[in-house]
Amino acid sequence: MMANGYNGRILHVDLSRGQFEVEKPSEVWYRTYLGGGAMALYYLLNKLKPGTDPLSEENILVFTPGVMTGAPISGFNRYTVAALSPLTGAFGETEAGGYWGPELKFAGYDGIVVGGRAEKPVYLWIHDGDVEIRDASTLRGLDNKETRSQILREIGDPTIRIASIGPAGEHQVRFANVINELRHSNGRTGMGAVMGSKGLKAIAVRGKNSMSFADPDRVKEISKWLNERIRSDVSTRHLHEMGTAAVLSVNNGLGLLPTRNFREGIFEGAEKIGGEAIVDTLLKGRGTCYACALRCKPIVACSGPYPVDPDFGGPEYETLAAFGSLCGVDNLPAIALAHELCNRLGLDTISTGAAIAFAMECFEEGILKEKDTEGRSLRFGDTDSMLWLIKEIGHRRGLGDLLAEGVRKAAEKIGHGAENFAFHIKGQEIPLHDVRGKIGMGLGYALSPTGADHNEATPDSRYQAPGQFLDLLAPLGILEPMDSRSPSADKVRAFSILQRVWNLYNSLGVCLFTAAPFFTGALPFSKLVDAVTAITGWETSLWELLRAGERANVMARVFNAREGIGPEEDRLFRRMHEPLGAGPYKGETIDPVAFRDAVHLYYEVSGWDDQGKPTPGKLVDLGLDRLIS
Repeated sequence: MMANGYNGRILHVDLSRGQFEVEKPSEVWYRTYLGGGAMALYYLLNKLKPGTDPLSEENILVFTPGVMTGAPISGFNRYTVAALSPLTGAFGETEAGGYWGPELKFAGYDGIVVGGRAEKPVYLWIHDGDVEIRDASTLRGLDNKETRSQILREIGDPTIRIASIGPAGEHQVRFANVINELRHSNGRTGMGAVMGSKGLKAIAVRGKNSMSFADPDRVKEISKWLNERIRSDVSTRHLHEMGTAAVLSVNNGLGLLPTRNFREGIFEGAEKIGGEAIVDTLLKGRGTCYACALRCKPIVACSGPYPVDPDFGGPEYETLAAFGSLCGVDNLPAIALAHELCNRLGLDTISTGAAIAFAMECFEEGILKEKDTEGRSLRFGDTDSMLWLIKEIGHRRGLGDLLAEGVRKAAEKIGHGAENFAFHIKGQEIPLHDVRGKIGMGLGYALSPTGADHNEATPDSRYQAPGQFLDLLAPLGILEPMDSRSPSADKVRAFSILQRVWNLYNSLGVCLFTAAPFFTGALPFSKLVDAVTAITGWETSLWELLRAGERANVMARVFNAREGIGPEEDRLFRRMHEPLGAGPYKGETIDPVAFRDAVHLYYEVSGWDDQGKPTPGKLVDLGLDRLIS
């Protein structure tokens, strides 16, 4: 029988020895770390030696839902995969929704810590508390759909949930992902490569336990209330209808849609590849995650020269922009096929699209030549070359083998000025938001411990005017509008607070699309606190929860400092310091000195020293004095 909201059991698997054991942490431990990134960092900081090779058997791979994951409330379904990243050499963390995280909880575990390396490929089969390490030799080389189908046949239970890697993970592409149910991706920081380095092909889970709650009637009330809010609100209905693809036309209208490797902010083909175009031409249905009424996941299909399989869902905003505007491609079926190929092979769509755009610009600048591209003219807008390169990267062939290292390492190997077109932060490729009009998001890019990340805090363009969105921030003490283009003191303060919120959601396992302050913030902070109490029985507060979010961020900072990641990495990339060429933000640039000053002010606001390292006093304040060095 589960404790309230969690099982009290963490599974530790040693693949080198083919053994496992179960840890039973205390309630205080759960209340301190909650789950997600904070829980994963607890193990990384305690078990991983500094300077470990990320692709060696000494790295550890952690799967952690949160204490809320699996509750029957919209958005309470997410989990984290974390390790030392082979892409950045820093903290690697990535979240996904779907059904796998809740199913792991139902199977009796609140997390999995994987160490060692199997002699031959294996997969884990976890069901109702039982654990098996099974031979996966026949799965070697299979794509994610083939892997899922074979495991389902072998186990004979169509209700199991499977998280797996494709050929990209097996070939240790540094931005390979982990994907569950073919549609829900732990995309960033290369966790699929770590999984592949361990010889772990998949984790299949099935549980028949039901979660217990401190106040089950209140949980039902909150769920019903939230579902009604989701169905009645205009913004959430819009998200349901188009998914995040709706963002593409918005960013293009603002002149902040990354185009041709961030050279421009407006794409002339935007109308052909946005949310409206998907609904009009490719949409076949809408998927969802466990217990979620939002149903924001597009399911697309088409035939013709670019046939698309609906089993892989459909592209969301980041994917549409990565293979669309960033590569200068306006062919929607081809972009949908690019999404499918990435899910089949197990590739992060953001980093893959960015690597291809980087190669296209290098070709146009004469740095890469036809001898490097098998005779192809690799230019922006070349649809078929884009699709070809995805497969080359996933299988590490030719130029794809070089790009599979990520743009930072690829540029170092290419030389001849290629680094001028390799855009990354801490080694991770840039998400599809031009931050010359969103300074708060720029701070998120620069200060994210995992490298450039658009989910480090809410887009600050949403709180530059009075109204509903700003009102959602009032419980945080953010009361006044602020210019989205300014690196002002109030912007730094707001970012610092909102970063704690985002880290809190990652630790709890709560989806940003259903909770304040993203979109409409269907679940306000008061209801979130209410939900935590109803699920766990803890008499908690927003103050305690935000400290948990801050704790996660500080632990990540300590981890990175230990790995030699210093303040020089807290920066933007070259093109953000150059003027935008068109649109409402024409001529806008980010002053590098003012931005650096904002970063150092953030250090002070956070209780960190001038090198961006949390002070002993801050560690004591958060109960992390064991990390004082």
